[in-house]
Amino acid sequence: MLSALSIRDIVLIDALDLNLEAGLFVLTGETGAGKSIMLDALGLALGGRGDGSLVRRGAQQGSVSAVFEVPRGHRVFALLDSHEIAGDGELILRRVQSADGRTRAFINDAPVAVKLLRDVGGALVEIHGQHDDRALLEPGMARRLLDAFAGLEGDADAVRDAWDRAREARTAFERARDDLARTRSEQEFLRHAVAELDQLAPAKGEEQSLADTRRFMMHAEKFAAELGEAHDALAGDGTADARLAAAARRLERIADKAGGMLDGAIAAIDRVLHEMAEARDAVSRALEAIEYDQKTLEQTEERLFALRAAARKHNVPADDLAARRDEMARALAAMDADGARLAELEKAAETAMRRYRRLARDLSKKRTAAAARLDKAVMNELPPLKLEKARFATEVTHSDEQEAGRHGLDRVSFLLAANPGSDPAPLMKAASGGELARVILALKVVLAARGSAPTLVFDEVDSGVSGATAEAIGMRLARLSQTAQVLAVTHSPQVAARAGGHMRVTKVSGSRDGGDISLTRVDVLEPDARREEIARMLAGANVTDEARAAAARLIGGGT
Repeated sequence: MLSALSIRDIVLIDALDLNLEAGLFVLTGETGAGKSIMLDALGLALGGRGDGSLVRRGAQQGSVSAVFEVPRGHRVFALLDSHEIAGDGELILRRVQSADGRTRAFINDAPVAVKLLRDVGGALVEIHGQHDDRALLEPGMARRLLDAFAGLEGDADAVRDAWDRAREARTAFERARDDLARTRSEQEFLRHAVAELDQLAPAKGEEQSLADTRRFMMHAEKFAAELGEAHDALAGDGTADARLAAAARRLERIADKAGGMLDGAIAAIDRVLHEMAEARDAVSRALEAIEYDQKTLEQTEERLFALRAAARKHNVPADDLAARRDEMARALAAMDADGARLAELEKAAETAMRRYRRLARDLSKKRTAAAARLDKAVMNELPPLKLEKARFATEVTHSDEQEAGRHGLDRVSFLLAANPGSDPAPLMKAASGGELARVILALKVVLAARGSAPTLVFDEVDSGVSGATAEAIGMRLARLSQTAQVLAVTHSPQVAARAGGHMRVTKVSGSRDGGDISLTRVDVLEPDARREEIARMLAGANVTDEARAAAARLIGGGT
């Protein structure tokens, strides 16, 4: 329910803070006092259309905050959870309206889009009036109210779930069918490509190895010439090796007579000769390893170019050619399996759709039967509301199963024939403002706690009636307030007398910045003031003792 409302600088309201309770609250006051401003401000907090003209003259911005106490299981929390907004039973909806037309929206101090504020506000408050009935204008509202009246929400949920599953199954089948058709159209290409890669037999790392080999072999002939000259320099007549060997032989012949003086020189020459031999052997092995072979180079280049051409063709690195070949081979191997799987998916889709149609047909039958019961219940409420000649009807039309949807096979509309002999027409077109408000009241009374927001607002539902009809309206508002919080703007003392809480709206004069201004003031009335207000509503400007006594009797009869 709405537990608090705070308004700052909206139209004629400079500052207003109200605390509300459960039950029936009425707003009364002279015409033009500002009762509609209260509803406009509340509507702004609920996500209604913003306008810079709503900001009080002289202010840069206005704001409205509405505080709600909501049971944890209420559907609004699922909506908030989907937008990652925390809520623990108390929700604060706030709207800031700038004079330049810009608006900002908040839920629990978190900035949100106005659409989300409107969705949340619509789940918490329904505003019903002669010229504004947003709840019944919402697509599917009549269907939801009929389901709520008949207790068919579980059936509707089952139909919705069956529809979602049927659509998912159909989508899976169609996707698999399209994938298989696309794969089969590429079958010949795949077979040729796999055979081609099988013949090529690419190996991971092969491209780099071939490139390195090619690069080396392209320089091998030059390397071989240089190595040959180096080998000749290390071996053969006239080389340092031969001269050192000759020197060593001469030194060895006189070493025994030198008394050890030549031992170091002989050992050093021996080491040099050994190192020279190792160098000569290493150059010989290098010569053997880089033996130039034009045919081998050509084969290497041919293999490397083939790998790179295949990589370009399949748009993958050469190292991934083997993986690409395996991928295409799996696609070919999966064709037969996909054909069998496609048949299974098609069967699953047909089974899911048959289940949906069965549940939807059952729900449609229940809705049709419930529509007759709802019509009877609403018709019983119309005579006391001075609509005894009106005829209310719930129209359930069954669409073709090819046009079925998440909500089943039915389109539900509320129709009204306001006068005898007239054809029933959509409720929003057939009823005048006052008739519409009373029909909605009858409908809400019949539905009671089912299918309604926690807070219901009725704007002048008693317009154009008095006496017994106004009394009947007051009784029904009071009855409705046993299951929902009800706020009613009224000019009827009979309705006001039925309320548990009474707020009076008045226009007062003030001054600001040296100028005279008009402000709207809202007072929560205590018992004596409440009796005086109802007496004013009975007698007009000159309140008499008789009017006060009549007001007391009305209050006594309504409590």
